[in-house]
Amino acid sequence: MDLELGWLAGPRTAGAVVTTGVFDLLHRGHVDFLRGLAGTGRPVLVGVESDERVRAGKGPGRPINPVADRAAVLAELRSVAAVFAISGPARISGAEDYARLLAPLAPAVLGFTEGDPHRAAKIRGADLLGAEVVELRLLPERSTSHLLARLRATGP
Repeated sequence: MDLELGWLAGPRTAGAVVTTGVFDLLHRGHVDFLRGLAGTGRPVLVGVESDERVRAGKGPGRPINPVADRAAVLAELRSVAAVFAISGPARISGAEDYARLLAPLAPAVLGFTEGDPHRAAKIRGADLLGAEVVELRLLPERSTSHLLARLRATGP
């Protein structure tokens, strides 16, 4: 079984900036990141990992919000042109898989944040697709993991 891409909101747009991730508990870091990608002047297409893929990578407590909810919130952002879901076995995450998944989109740019655990695969995937890479600065204090840790520390 391969990874599958399913459109959740918006049109298919060739020549766009494509980014993928969890996008759970949307926060200022996500907004700044997506605005930065939109600053390239190209439409931004956002791939949201399925609940099963998120659980496999982040543990049984994640995602907080289901994929349809995460996609709906992202689709309302001015900087986002379209949203699609990524489903398939979590073990499939290599550069070739990433490139094969995104090839129908014909992206001009692949975007991600520094420190992305799949950075090497995304750079190699961009190379396979003939796309540029945009790596934007991550503000650790503006991440879902940081936000969840703060919530756990302060309690209900």
